Amino acid sequence: MFMGDGMSLPTLAAARTLLGQRAGRPGEETQLSFEAFPTVGLAKTYCVNSQTADSSCSATALLCGVKSNAFTLGLTAAVPRRDCAASQVPAARLDSVAAWALAAGRDAGVVTTTRVTHASPAGIYARAAERNWETDADVLADGVDVDACPDIAHQLVHLAPGNQFKVILGGGRREFLNITSVDDEGTPGKRTDGRNLIEEWQADKARRNVTYQYAWNHEQLLQANATLPEYLLGLFESDHLRYNLETDHTTEPTLAELTEVAIRMLSRNEKGFFLFVEGGRIDHAHHDNQVHLALDETIELSAAVARALQLLDEKDSLIVVTADHTHVMAFNGYSTRGADVLGPSNMRDSAGVPFMTLSYTNGPGRRPDVDGRRPDVTLEEGFRSPRWRTHVDVPLASETHGSDDVPVFAWGVHHEMFSGLYEQSHVPHRMAYAGCFGGGPQACDAAAAPSALVMPLVMALLALLRALA
Repeated sequence: MFMGDGMSLPTLAAARTLLGQRAGRPGEETQLSFEAFPTVGLAKTYCVNSQTADSSCSATALLCGVKSNAFTLGLTAAVPRRDCAASQVPAARLDSVAAWALAAGRDAGVVTTTRVTHASPAGIYARAAERNWETDADVLADGVDVDACPDIAHQLVHLAPGNQFKVILGGGRREFLNITSVDDEGTPGKRTDGRNLIEEWQADKARRNVTYQYAWNHEQLLQANATLPEYLLGLFESDHLRYNLETDHTTEPTLAELTEVAIRMLSRNEKGFFLFVEGGRIDHAHHDNQVHLALDETIELSAAVARALQLLDEKDSLIVVTADHTHVMAFNGYSTRGADVLGPSNMRDSAGVPFMTLSYTNGPGRRPDVDGRRPDVTLEEGFRSPRWRTHVDVPLASETHGSDDVPVFAWGVHHEMFSGLYEQSHVPHRMAYAGCFGGGPQACDAAAAPSALVMPLVMALLALLRALA
């Protein structure tokens, strides 16, 4: 499963146009790698208690198959936000699609451009009544007992299913280190319990007598790609990975490189694997109204999917590409074909002032009017630089998510199951069906029956799962 965090339909349309224009074409006719997939559907993103999803309730839906409350992870809607006691009730605790795969003898892993303890990747292994409980200090700050509700980084290293993942790649070293320690690049940790979870991860693998490697830079990742240890932990930044347009690729890997290493490691299991790959910084750039960065991160996700297509066989693989929620970026104006997608529209507003082809309904990029007129943002210093903020209607400290549906693209075995409009929580159940694991019906069970008879039965069962969720 590939997920573009906040990758809305307008984001896709603008990113494909930018990709084409970088190659000297008009752009609108271009396709991102996964836009050529044979099946596409739409998923509804709302949470149980929120019309607009955050990344934790949507991660719970996408990875655990149940809709939940906003800001909670791996828990049913019976658990209110920050309610530690309620999160410990066994009936409220969910298993992820990765846990289903592990139970069936498959391998599992996670790749992200964010902290590996951030909301979306945490959805594959953590159960937390607060998505921000990434370290013990975060739990304690809310007056909660860390022994009763361990922090997310601790869960990844010491609890199932995270401690069984063969590959963990992303950012977030600070969540694993104590405040008195510094990481490999001199940044202090955030923990207050005196623990070094990176060393504890290594010690756990040594006790199991398995081969393992910890990597924090590009060269070490390449070494891992050459030797392929049984277990790999890669933390390439103290916080999130840097934006692709701003990083030094001699020291920091691309999302495509991370994806390749993960697939090569996990493919050694003859029974198969489940891998979650997140292009997480699309979301962060949108929140800051920095549209150039958001589109470039979307193009990077497309490159990672293209790498996966080179490594996997369509006859025995399934790739699903989707988003967790949308953003409020608009692709607008009546510009001519091939007009610069990052530039101003060919039109002007009613006062004759230029406006951008890509803008936001809210966020920090709002400029106050001057004498009742919008300012001409094209005259600003730094206009069109990656960190430049496009114009905005409603001023907010951070741009909000949108509430619209997200696309679901599918390629490979049983890709046809992902057409139509359905609840976001259906996605992992359909993947598990196609992959022949999990507690529900499996494609392998019905392999001898005609698909015309099998598929209605599967859809009926998924409808039942929806009702129960």
